[in-house]
Amino acid sequence: MAVFERLTHLFSATESSLSATLFNSPPFQSFTVFILEVSQQPFSPTPHSTHSIYPPIVKTVNLDLPMNDPEEELFRSDGGAVLAGFVLFFPNYSTFLAKPGFYIEDLFVRECYRRKGFGKMLLSAVAVQAVKMGYGRVEWVVLDWNVNAIKFYEEMGAQVLQEWRICRLTGDALQAYGN
Repeated sequence: MAVFERLTHLFSATESSLSATLFNSPPFQSFTVFILEVSQQPFSPTPHSTHSIYPPIVKTVNLDLPMNDPEEELFRSDGGAVLAGFVLFFPNYSTFLAKPGFYIEDLFVRECYRRKGFGKMLLSAVAVQAVKMGYGRVEWVVLDWNVNAIKFYEEMGAQVLQEWRICRLTGDALQAYGN
C-alpha cells in the first residue's frame, strides 16, 4: 500500500511491530482488521467461524476470467487461501451525533483483485458492523489524486468532504511534546 500511495519514505512497519500493536484487544474495542482471503476451493468451517463477536463472511464470487496473481505464493496462508486485501478500522466518537463511529485507517485490495467487488465487500462489512452497533458514521480519508478511489467511494454513497483538512503531529514535531 505504501508503494501505491507513493509513501514508502514514511513506511517503517514490520510484521513484528504490527503484530505487537494491532492484536492485543477484542474486536471493535480498538483496532480491528477484516482480512479478505480468496480461494478457488470452498472454505471449510474452522474454529474461527464460531467467533461470537464477528463470524467470518463467506461469499462465492464467480469471475468472468481466471485470476492471474503473480504473487500468489507470497500471500498464501497456512490454510491455502490467498490474502487479497484488508480493511483496518477503529472506534472514534462524534460529539455532533453523540454517537461512536468507526474510522477506517486503511482499505486495500491488491492490484490483481481490484474492480471485482472486493473493496465494496470490505467497506460494506465495516458499515454493516457500524449499523449493528448503533454507530453514527464511518469515516476515512482519500488522497486527492486517487480518482479511482474517490469515484468508488462516491458510488458506495460516501460524501467526499472538500472543506476538511487533515492535521497531523508526527516525528520530531510530536516528540517535542515529550520534553
